[in-house]
Amino acid sequence: MINEKGFWLIGIKNSDIKILDDKSLLECHRKELIGHESAEDILNAINLNIHNLIKDLKENHLPIDKPPKGISFNIPLNILENIFDFWLDKYKDKLVWETCFGLLKIRGRVPLTNLINSNSIKGDSKKWALEIEKLHSFRTNSIKNNDTNEPMWK
Repeated sequence: MINEKGFWLIGIKNSDIKILDDKSLLECHRKELIGHESAEDILNAINLNIHNLIKDLKENHLPIDKPPKGISFNIPLNILENIFDFWLDKYKDKLVWETCFGLLKIRGRVPLTNLINSNSIKGDSKKWALEIEKLHSFRTNSIKNNDTNEPMWK
């Protein structure tokens, strides 16, 4: 927290001791033993996924706080965990990883539902595209009102 505004941080730590001593970790940490380069690749996918999700929320005028740093508390921890788990799992198979990461990059420009509905992708790619869309399906509870009220009289 900074100035009583909470936020999530997703990053890489190289030592369990540092994690256990880090008093800023209030909610959780995940212990996964992977190489540093692999961790950076996975973190890149997670960050791109979250960026796409936040962009969707803003484009749909759904409320999302802008924290002082990191990721808004408006996104529940279980959503972030699902994103983490998906990308960690896909990294285990190079071909699956490359396909899913490519789909994620496309998802940054257009929803994958367009490709799915037009049958442009098939087989496993279609299955992964559906899973990636699901990772982007979180919506906050209320709509932000960006309209300014006109005065009743001038």
